[in-house]
Amino acid sequence: MQPIKEFEKIVGAGNVFSSLADRQTYAYDSAVLESVTPALVVRPTNTEQLGAIIALCYKLGMPMTVRGSGTNLSGGTVPDSPDSVVILTQGLNRILEINSSDLYAVVEPGVITAKFASAVAEKNLFYPPDPGSQAVSTIGGNIAENAGGLRGLKYGVTKDYVMGLEFYDHTGSLVKSGSRTVKCVTGYNLGGLMVASEGTLGIISKAILKLIPPPKASKAMMAVFKDVQNAADAVADIIAAHILPCTLEFMDNVTINMVEDDVKIGLPRDAQAILLIEVDGHPAQVADDAITVEAQLKKNNATEIVVARDAEEKNKIWEARRKALPALARRRPTIVLEDATVPRSKIPAMIQTVNEIAKKYDLLVGTFGHAGDGNLHPSILCDRRNKEEFARVEQAIDELFNRTIEMGGTLSGEHGIGTAKAKWLEKETTKATIEYSRRMRLAIDPKRLFNPSKMTSI
Repeated sequence: MQPIKEFEKIVGAGNVFSSLADRQTYAYDSAVLESVTPALVVRPTNTEQLGAIIALCYKLGMPMTVRGSGTNLSGGTVPDSPDSVVILTQGLNRILEINSSDLYAVVEPGVITAKFASAVAEKNLFYPPDPGSQAVSTIGGNIAENAGGLRGLKYGVTKDYVMGLEFYDHTGSLVKSGSRTVKCVTGYNLGGLMVASEGTLGIISKAILKLIPPPKASKAMMAVFKDVQNAADAVADIIAAHILPCTLEFMDNVTINMVEDDVKIGLPRDAQAILLIEVDGHPAQVADDAITVEAQLKKNNATEIVVARDAEEKNKIWEARRKALPALARRRPTIVLEDATVPRSKIPAMIQTVNEIAKKYDLLVGTFGHAGDGNLHPSILCDRRNKEEFARVEQAIDELFNRTIEMGGTLSGEHGIGTAKAKWLEKETTKATIEYSRRMRLAIDPKRLFNPSKMTSI
């Protein structure tokens, strides 16, 4: 009981959760992995408490797993062992500054992404990263996983908006990197090192984020295809025509029908694929880009192109995409959502590969995702309790990643490595890469207590 009292001295009795029910709440995340019930769950309410928590964990030898909303899909927030402490960032949820003159914001790690984007929009500014989980995911989690989203094709991902970070090291000391200035080369790029580090190198306490002016105009459209390959070829041709839509999303027939079953918004059930596209920018540029996009869609045999005439119709188009994951997840007890990513020119080959693998292993797969930046989400619908079926799922995933790497792709475009994908990491990189990363982690975290089983698994 003594460790509980020590943590209570730091954060107060109401912010240390030790009951079995409370601890089990934080034993898992969105990945299809075994849960691990931690020893304690601790919720700091100010950033200074983070340093004290880390120092105490180091003194006690307790592994630490930082958790925002637990929406990652790679096991990154599953506790490492029954001795672990889960550190919640939910209490660190202040937007400290939105600077309209210098186009930046300063936030704590527990700020909800969508709430932050909305607060920025009220100032007539724009924060582009928009992960699918943005309604619940946190800025700290987005940084730790380098989250992407629908707008990644044109605007980039979370790393492109991190100007500076503050975080606590293994001694509980505050480390600062970056600044509020557009340019900063003071010392090592430690903030860049923390992006996508999945809680293995320190704990983020504050972020300085770049903001940009919002686009002046936009146009959204939905294109319907009778043939999946035509849709895939259209994606490649739009990019080859040097058009970078704000969003360029793909949904296959399985996904279309499951979304329509759920929300009945009038999606074409007989379509083999649809593309959801939005171009934005200066009004004249939007008009020109829309003409080029429509020409490429028609060239690739789109049977129908529906252009949104107003904000209501635009929201209806994007509702289909937002409902994809929940609609698929409701169909079977287990959904294995992947994010294998390939060079954009390989999208046609990637879609064909996914369909071949689904047929080979006799699996129900719904595919949707960010086709414009090569990041698809093949989602295998299954029941993990069926050992024979799940064995086929694991074989299918193995082949999917092997084929992805052969195409020059990557294991993860935005979900991270965690524990779910660690076994394939060397295939994409090298053994020396893994060993280098392990040596770096040991220098930064000599007791191996920062999320130790994740990524390079020291």
